[in-house]
Amino acid sequence: LTCTAEHLFNLKFAAKELNRNSKKCDKEEKAEKAKIKKAIQKGNMEVARIHAENAIRQKNQAINFLRMSARVDAVAARVQTAVTMGKVTKSMAGVVKSMDATLKSMNLEKISALMDKFEHQFETLDVQTQQMEDTMSNTTTLTTPQNQVDMLLQEMADEAGLDLNMELPQGQTESVGTSVASAEQDELSQRLARLRDQV
Repeated sequence: LTCTAEHLFNLKFAAKELNRNSKKCDKEEKAEKAKIKKAIQKGNMEVARIHAENAIRQKNQAINFLRMSARVDAVAARVQTAVTMGKVTKSMAGVVKSMDATLKSMNLEKISALMDKFEHQFETLDVQTQQMEDTMSNTTTLTTPQNQVDMLLQEMADEAGLDLNMELPQGQTESVGTSVASAEQDELSQRLARLRDQV
C-alpha cells in the first residue's frame, strides 16, 4: 500500500508537462494571431476568421493546461504530506496505482477526474494535516512573541551590566535616562549625608 517515490515523481512530472503544453498553446495562439493579420492585409476575412477561432481555442487551452498543472502540482504536494505522515490509505494507494496511464494521456478530462478522486481521499487527511501544520508552526521561531524576546534581551543586558536605552523608541529614552540619572544623584546624596554624619 505504499506510495512510491516513482509515483510522486510521475505526478510532479505530469504537472511540468501540463505547464509545457500550456506554453505550446501560447506559441500557437501567437502564430494564429500573425496569420490573422496577414489574412486581413490580403482582404481575406473568411480565412482571418478561421485563424481568429484557432487563436481563441489555443488561448483557452493554454489556460486549461495551466490550471490543471497547478491542480496536479497541489495534489502532488498533498500526496507527499500523506507519505510523510504515513497516512496513505488503501483507497489512496488504489488511485495512485491507476494514475500513470491517465497522466501520460494528457487528456484534461481524464486527469481532472483523477484529481477529483485524489482530492476526495484528502478530505479526512486535511484535518490531520492542519493539526500537524499548526503544531509545527507553534514550535518555530517565527511565532516567538516579540515581547518575550524583548524581555529576554533586557534581562541579558541587565545581567551583563549593559544599557539598552538606545533600542527604546525616542521619547522613552529621555525619561529612562532621567530616572537613571536621578537615581545616581540620590545615591550620591546619600553617600554625602553618611560622610557628614561620620564627621
